[in-house]
Amino acid sequence: MLSNARLPRSPSGWTMAVFGVLAAALGLVGLVSPDTTIRLMGLTPLAGRPAGDHTVLFLTASSMAALNMGVYYVLAALADWKPFFRWTVPFRLLTFTVFTLAVLTGRAPAGFLGVGLWEAAGAVATGLALRHESRRAARVTA
Repeated sequence: MLSNARLPRSPSGWTMAVFGVLAAALGLVGLVSPDTTIRLMGLTPLAGRPAGDHTVLFLTASSMAALNMGVYYVLAALADWKPFFRWTVPFRLLTFTVFTLAVLTGRAPAGFLGVGLWEAAGAVATGLALRHESRRAARVTA
């Protein structure tokens, strides 16, 4: 039962929990201080925003999404919900691909590549942990 879970119970759960806590923390940072998020990506925040600039609006939306996603990941980790863990791997790799292509095609600055690499590293860590757990379970039942 989730209420009794205090820590993740598997290596894959730990990868999800760490990613979730980081996502939630970065989401909070973006909500409280959008310029800090801009700086974390290696960009320089503007002193003032011209009329019609919706940068802060989009940072608020993505920060709220990151906060929510982080909470979902932590709750899934505490429940050791492996189907959810598996679902995240290809989609996090897709996120890496889209973000990397955005940088390579000039749609996003190079600092944005870090976000994609973070997603890829988390996906690979979770995927490897799931594979290790699956192989370990197969040896136990064999």
